[in-house]
Amino acid sequence: MADAMARALWERYEPVHDLLYFAPEVRRAADSLGMRGYWMGYFALRAAPLGAAHPSVVTSCFYVFHPARVTRALPDAWTYATPADVLAAREDAVDAAMTALFGPDTVGSAEFGQAADLAWEAAAAADTTGRVLAAGNQALERPGRPAARLWQGLTTLREHRGDSHVAVLVAHGLGPVEAMILKAAAGESDGVLLRETRKWEQADWDAAGTLLCERGLLAADGSLTPAGAALRAEVEALTDAAAEGPWTALGADRAARLAELLDPLARAVETSGLLPTGNPVGLPRSAHPAAH
Repeated sequence: MADAMARALWERYEPVHDLLYFAPEVRRAADSLGMRGYWMGYFALRAAPLGAAHPSVVTSCFYVFHPARVTRALPDAWTYATPADVLAAREDAVDAAMTALFGPDTVGSAEFGQAADLAWEAAAAADTTGRVLAAGNQALERPGRPAARLWQGLTTLREHRGDSHVAVLVAHGLGPVEAMILKAAAGESDGVLLRETRKWEQADWDAAGTLLCERGLLAADGSLTPAGAALRAEVEALTDAAAEGPWTALGADRAARLAELLDPLARAVETSGLLPTGNPVGLPRSAHPAAH
């Protein structure tokens, strides 16, 4: 039951977290800091809780990006703004984005405040051992504004799950490109979009595909073999299990209440047109059918 709750909550908090990447208010904030282009803003905004970490550290944590994609943005980003400046701008920007999208009445409601407090409590209970991005986010101060508090709590939970997912991938010998190819083969994301945005060459993609075929996980036509489908299911199940801790701590009733409160917010993001086609974050298309 806890595993199922972990997946149900992820399907609802992932879209809200994703405002960091796609909301115009966030892009304007990055531009105002002096960031040069989308990707410099992306890496600075997401990596800021780690401080001015070396690009190799960020590449390792983010996992699926080619090192060249990271080094084009970092450490140059820190010459335009400090991590502390970026964190302050990030909090203001996501607060503005959520207020604009959900409306001031929703953001100011008792239910929204309850969601923010539940998310923050769950995030505080997350075990961040071996989970670097989650630990960096969990260490940030509690925002006073409900929208910023909700977003930051959900982001800690999202990075907690992501760190867990990376650990599962490593344990199964699935490198960054192999992991993306399997995700695309499972119909969860567009492979071309993943390859291009994560800056991998076609040769890298082809070589990883060959390795997956040799392991019996990928068929010659690029589809998953039965073994590949079974491995994908195992990876997702283990990720869910590794992400269940915060929800066990929160308790089934209050975790279900948070899912209920997040549901209309997730729907609002998914129907807003902000999320790009190709599903780069791999959200299950069955989560909110009306949005697809």
